[in-house]
Amino acid sequence: MLRVLLYVVPLALTIFAFIDCLNTPEDEAKHLPKVAWVFIILLFWVVGPIVWLAAGKDRRPPANGRTPSEWHRNQRLDYVAPDDNPAFLKSLAEENKKDEDLLKNWEADLRRREEELRRKENGEEPKSS
Repeated sequence: MLRVLLYVVPLALTIFAFIDCLNTPEDEAKHLPKVAWVFIILLFWVVGPIVWLAAGKDRRPPANGRTPSEWHRNQRLDYVAPDDNPAFLKSLAEENKKDEDLLKNWEADLRRREEELRRKENGEEPKSS
């Protein structure tokens, strides 16, 4: 049982430190860039997580009660959903126009073919286009 703990505890610590590092905003990672911390945690899987937890992150409460979700909200683009983006809506309208034109051409072709079939059934000569 103790042998299993020798592997499970460092693995759990590494997973915890890795997830904590990924969820930490870039400006709260101390001493090194966040990418370097990720490599340290993963490469030195016993010492790396301990160093991250001890010195890698600013452990004070965030200023103004900021949470990671608020930080991500401040970093996103102007448009969240495609239906909020005017350029996307314009491209949909253009595609719709193209599809309507194609449908009209198909309907005209279908009417012409139906007319030819009616003429053949009535024994008339088909019009040559």
